[in-house]
Amino acid sequence: QVQLVESGGGLVEAGSSLRLSCAASGLTFSRYAMGWFRQAPGEERRFVAGISWRGTNAYYADSVKGRFTISRDNAKSTVYLQMNSLEPGDSAQYFCAAEIRQFGLGNRKLDFGTWGQGTQVTVSS
Repeated sequence: QVQLVESGGGLVEAGSSLRLSCAASGLTFSRYAMGWFRQAPGEERRFVAGISWRGTNAYYADSVKGRFTISRDNAKSTVYLQMNSLEPGDSAQYFCAAEIRQFGLGNRKLDFGTWGQGTQVTVSS
């Protein structure tokens, strides 16, 4: 059974940084593209960042480009999201996800089918 467990969320002030982690188990992690999504109350879940199975390609939502960085450590079966210069608009529940199929790019929401339980990020102004 595939499990994705996020950690690292919290309450921070605008301009601060956070690093989210997502530990995966139950899958051959190195074969799967991974992604981060976020969902604010009353809104749909939106793509934030994705990384290909090789780790050579990374994709970002326009709203986080230049501030967020996605990375992966296949030896630890973990994907990270480094978030810098946080803004109140970044406040949301953040979810880690794995693509349904192996060897993907990680750039399309519809390709993701396994989700973590989420971690809350709140940015105060």
